[in-house]
Parts: sequence; structure tokens; C-alpha cells
Amino acid sequence: MTGRPLRIAIASAGRFHVLDLARELHAMGHDVRFYSYVPRRRGVRYGLPEPCQRPVTALVSPLLGWQRLWPRLAPTRRDQLMRSALDRAVAARLEPCDVFIFMSGIFLEAARAARRRFGARLWLERGSAHIEVQDQILAQTPGAERPNAVAIQRELAGYRLADRIVVPSEFAARSFAGREGAEKLFQAPYGVDLEQFPLANRPPRRDGQLRLLFVGSWSAQKGCDLLERVVRATPWASLTHVGSVTDLRFPTDDPRFCHEDPVDQMALAARYAAADALVLPSRQEGFGMVISQALATGLPVIASSHTGAPDLARTPALAARIVVCEPDDQGALERAMAEMRARLAAPEDLPAMTGADRQSLSWRAYAERYATELVADLASADAAQAPRLRRPPMA
Repeated sequence: MTGRPLRIAIASAGRFHVLDLARELHAMGHDVRFYSYVPRRRGVRYGLPEPCQRPVTALVSPLLGWQRLWPRLAPTRRDQLMRSALDRAVAARLEPCDVFIFMSGIFLEAARAARRRFGARLWLERGSAHIEVQDQILAQTPGAERPNAVAIQRELAGYRLADRIVVPSEFAARSFAGREGAEKLFQAPYGVDLEQFPLANRPPRRDGQLRLLFVGSWSAQKGCDLLERVVRATPWASLTHVGSVTDLRFPTDDPRFCHEDPVDQMALAARYAAADALVLPSRQEGFGMVISQALATGLPVIASSHTGAPDLARTPALAARIVVCEPDDQGALERAMAEMRARLAAPEDLPAMTGADRQSLSWRAYAERYATELVADLASADAAQAPRLRRPPMA
């Protein structure tokens, strides 16, 4: 880190990846405040010290109760109220900061307050494709839930307001081409907790079977209808699903399909160790964090080009464990599965996973890239403007 420590405010709803970012930036010596409805104990459980946390749980507790007890009761209206309540709550509690990092579609009033009161730079976190591109993809996906008009307008307002827009993948970055915010992008693939996902001892299996694991919501936008058809048509493949079942029926009429309800993130390593490959054929997904988790354990991955998987092929060992296919293409997924089966048939040809390979996937590596860009952005902003009274020039 160069220059003085930064005062960094991070606003979220739940934990998401920004709690991991907050933890790592704090460990690097920055002064971090994390605003969310994550309970303090849970934040500490994931490594964020209590002094960094600024919970707003009490201010949104009725809405959290609504979400937990009556999840199907007017969800669109509930989500709109939640966004508004979180935005006002963070704006009211906000402490002096040099940069305000905020999740897209939620924190407009709080972002304006950070700029107005403290001259803060505004960094918007967009985890998926540009909202208009995302809506176009979902409109072409039968049964998929699309963002409503209010959500789209809040997203676009955030793009206009932000000084920088952070996206996790090349797919997400490309979706901004020629659209609002394209000139503001910073691309930073998410990391993984290497202690939670240790390298697994994976003995070779030469029976020709491909035991696939899918982690996440069983839904149309994740390509699960396509995945079901391909597995049914492939006698040497089977699939275990860990997660919720949403807008698609899970196949229960075929013994090669197995479902398990969602488990805590800390329990996923055992599921990765038992599989031959993770599969994620999403039609749209800014970045599949399960891909980083699987790779950290040494588990190979089959994923569409819309998941962030291509961005993780940073080393020969990682590249050898990633097979990419185009989304919404049954033939492409069939070929990717056959390619993975062929690679696993000769495990001696897979480069060994080293500490350096794993470290490139870590949250620390992610935060170091992020912090370098933060320092450069603030230095550039200070150089381009008159000296600010609220923030001394960067060293």
C-alpha cells in the first residue's frame, strides 16, 4: 500500500462479496466501515472485526421479518421498500469517508450524501451484466424473472452517479460497451477463502463416469433446463444439485439426479471433494463464485462464457481445469462435458495445483488489485481538481 490509509465506507444489504472485501482492506491497514443488515456475530464469523461493522438491522427489521415469514407476499413491493429503507438508514449513519463503495440498485441517497458531505469518490459494485443487457437475456429465457422498471431505473441512476463501476468479469464488462457507464469500468474477479476451501486429495477415477455438481438455485437463468436435457441424454453423466429450487422443476424421475437443500458455505468443500467436476451453464451471471471455490479445491469446472470462468484461467494449472462453452447451446454443453471426461481420463496430464495457483484465487489477491486501483483513482481525482478541504492530497 502506498500513501496514507484510506477511509472506506462499504454499503451492502447482506454479506455478498463486499464483506470479504471489507475484511481484506481492513487487514491491509485501511479504515473500513461496513454498513449492512448482517448481524455482528455473523460478520465476525466471516472475519470482519466488530469495530468495522455498522449494522442497520434495527432500522429494517420489520422488512426482514416480512422476508423471512412471508417470502411470497408481495415480494416486489417488499424489495422496493427494503432498498429505500437501507438507502435512508446508511445515509443517516454514514461517517466521514474518502470512498463510498455501494451495491448497485440500492444506495442512491447514501451515495449522494457521501459525495456532498465528505467529497467521497463513489464506487458502484455491479455483480452482473449491465441491467439492460441482463433484462434482454432474461426476456429471451422462458420462465425467468426479469427486473422490474423501478429496479432498472435505480440501476441506471447508479451508473450515472458513480465515479467508477466495478464488474467481476469480461462478460459483465462487455455488456457495458456503448452504454451508460462504459468509460467508468474496473474489472476485478472475486476471490475465495482458501482456508474454507482447501486443496482436496482427489484420487483418479477411471470408470468413465462424470459425476457433476451444480451449486446454486435451480433456475432458468442458470441454464438448468439445458443441463437437465444434456444429462438425461448422456448415460455416463450424473448430477448432484445443492441449493434451492426456484422457477424450474427438479427432475426426480431419474436416479442419476440428486437434490440437496442449501448448505452453509463452510460445508461446501466436502461436496466439491466428492465430485468429478462443477458445472455452471448460466445464461447470464456476472461471476459464479462457486467456480473460484471449486478451483481452489482442485475441482475442474465446466461453465458458460457468461459466468466469469474464462477470467480465472490465469495459470496453466487453472486453465487445464476449466472448460468453457457458450450459453444456451445444448451442443456446446455436450461437447464441454465430453472434453472434461477426456481430460479426467488422463489425470497425470493435469498440471499440479501449486500454492501460487491457489493464491491467485484468494480474497487477498482480489483486495490488493482493488486497493491499488482505489489509491490510483483518488490520486488522479485529487490531481484533476482543486485541493479539497475535507481530504488532504494522496501521498
